Amino acid sequence: MGEYNVAVIGVGAVGEEMLKVLVQRDFPARQIKVLARSAREVTVAGRTFQVEATATESFDGVDIALFAGTEGEKGASVMFSQEAINRGAVVIDNGADFRMDPKVPLVVPEVNAHDLEWHQGIIANPNCSTIQMVVALKPLHERSRIKRVIASTYQAVSGTGRSAIEELAEQSVLLAHGQKPKKFSTYPMQIAFNVLPQIGGFREDGYTSEEWKMRVETRKILGDPDIQVSATTVRVPVYNGHSESIYIETEEKISAEEACKILSRSPGIQLVDQPAASKSDPHARTYPVPLEASGKDDTYVGRVREDPDVATGLHMWVVSDNIRKGAALNAVQIAETLIQKGLLKGGR
Repeated sequence: MGEYNVAVIGVGAVGEEMLKVLVQRDFPARQIKVLARSAREVTVAGRTFQVEATATESFDGVDIALFAGTEGEKGASVMFSQEAINRGAVVIDNGADFRMDPKVPLVVPEVNAHDLEWHQGIIANPNCSTIQMVVALKPLHERSRIKRVIASTYQAVSGTGRSAIEELAEQSVLLAHGQKPKKFSTYPMQIAFNVLPQIGGFREDGYTSEEWKMRVETRKILGDPDIQVSATTVRVPVYNGHSESIYIETEEKISAEEACKILSRSPGIQLVDQPAASKSDPHARTYPVPLEASGKDDTYVGRVREDPDVATGLHMWVVSDNIRKGAALNAVQIAETLIQKGLLKGGR
């Protein structure tokens, strides 16, 4: 496959996970350059990386530029992506800045790898909550077109970044010792032992930016602008791993049994669906939980059941590691797919 010069831009939670994934998957990298706002040294997956301060010339000789991105802010890709492209790199951006640009593919490799064929130098990584949902929706959509999606998400604090993880930990310790947290810096109110029905800013229509992303990104990825998608996104006091309750209505009926068969043989999915304990083994009850999905590559699906009142309705429970599959891994898989399809110049 050749060897490629890779740059990872940003060393927050997602950037570090990108480095970890590149090492763990033995990505064919001749060199991995790490760029950020300031120079320093980081150790990830047993390897020490020298971090350089990002400058336009940093992208000389780079074949693949993985921008870790920052949700809710204009990311480094806005400033540096065109410079990277001009110097011959393909940009894979985890930020939100280019996702809905009609000239930029928005890709989940298990779902719409074919869209990579029309990239013009930059490919967008979808939102974490969208990625795991479309991985579960795609195989069912292929069986019978999905007309409607209603999603309720239970999203871990790692989706906000390190500061949120630290805030949850600090609040939990205080509360465990009978003290009430008094300062809230990452979230508008206490997150420990609480849930916040807001992720992102509110729009004029009452939906949050996260809820709107799930709507428009799902339509773009599945290539169907007419799918009705509505979401309620909630932040929960879980360190890592997003969970989603997803309801779909399809044009033709798909039984729960058939849906399980389809999902069990679909790429990137692990079916974990044994909701009832048996008399012989009272601990046999299984369904996906974020604690067990954290650190794993796959998207986990369970609690698949038919709507008792709508013939074409199905419910399911979907869990995935939002930092891994929901960001870093998906970006690296995009790069791997570009190589497999012969769509990446370079290789030295």
